[in-house]
Amino acid sequence: MSLGHACVDVYQGAVAALVPFFVSERAYTYAAASGLVLAASLLSSVVQPLFGALTDRWAMPWLLPVSALLGGAGVAMSGVSGSYALTLAVVAVSGMGVAAYHPEAARVARHASRGSHTAMGSFSLGGNLGFATAPPLVAAVIATGGLGATPLLVVPALVGAALCAAALRALEAPGAPKVSDAAPDANEAGGRDDWASFARLSGAVVCRSIVFVGLSTFISLYARQRTGGGEVSGTAALFVLYLGGAVGTVAGGRLATRYRRITVVRWSYALTVLAVAGVVLVPGPSLYAFVALTSAGLYVPFSLHVTLGQDYLPRRMGTAGGVTLGLTVSIGGLAAPFVGAVADAASLQTALAPLIALPALGWVLLRTLREPEPPALPAPPPPADREAPPEARPPTGPADEPVPGGETRRQPW
Repeated sequence: MSLGHACVDVYQGAVAALVPFFVSERAYTYAAASGLVLAASLLSSVVQPLFGALTDRWAMPWLLPVSALLGGAGVAMSGVSGSYALTLAVVAVSGMGVAAYHPEAARVARHASRGSHTAMGSFSLGGNLGFATAPPLVAAVIATGGLGATPLLVVPALVGAALCAAALRALEAPGAPKVSDAAPDANEAGGRDDWASFARLSGAVVCRSIVFVGLSTFISLYARQRTGGGEVSGTAALFVLYLGGAVGTVAGGRLATRYRRITVVRWSYALTVLAVAGVVLVPGPSLYAFVALTSAGLYVPFSLHVTLGQDYLPRRMGTAGGVTLGLTVSIGGLAAPFVGAVADAASLQTALAPLIALPALGWVLLRTLREPEPPALPAPPPPADREAPPEARPPTGPADEPVPGGETRRQPW
């Protein structure tokens, strides 16, 4: 599941990684380039809660390999046509595939992990590694033949679909928790849904999302300006932003086992305020250190958002997973065109400056939240007895030995 998540989230990172190449090869403005991010995010934002609601009612594990293929196909076709409208359309299809994947994947991963914060951190880590892989992968593909080589980007989707199918087969094996039975009817699930707390958590997730998408869309171009480097410096900045998330996600799962999740999430948002300020205001090579710090601050609460949301909505885990895991990225794309428009009118630094305030707003929303009680998960099935009971075994000796009293005694061999 973690490796399949990595393959799917390559396509969330790939859209932002393609932006500088669309700017250089097709002379897109900042607003036009950020429109591609909007196209991937808008449809995703609309359909993701729908898929979450569906997975609350019915288990749909088949969505995992199908959505992986859909996400890859859209990005693979993005550079084939010179038409801006067609490029928007195929990127939107990719966004829909990614949207369909996350609610069901979060449900299946939580079921397989039996509520373990560390295991869910590993699942989220897979997605973060997919993000981190996107910039060098896109740069390598574009280097072979420009934007016309984007069909090569379908390869991770093929691998991801195969991995998802293998994971589902393993979960349906004898003795494994049946993933097809993991979506109980909402009226029969235990616990109460705390929509007020979930709404505040979702507000913080939106703040985090706008910061992340705003930086991932423009950090490559911004790093070139602030460091005076070329394409390599921009790709390196985006790679650091994504790769630092791997460290942050692992740290988040570990910290949550020692401290309360809410405490860890609050401190992460507070750290992100200072880190984003450094990215926007500090020039030169030290920019990369603040990018790494920002990445850690944004990603430490990443998997914790998912488990908190599912514990606030124990009867709607699909919806909770779709909002906290999928919309974490997609909803921020709705603000990307506004950031691009300000950058066109003024400068990238002016456009990115408001991002400093958003983690602070997220911290305010989280300040009064309480740690929820985790829902009761089904107990693991008892191990299958691999050996037949003694009375069912055939005789292994030549014959049973009669003993006084009319009884028989099994020969020791």
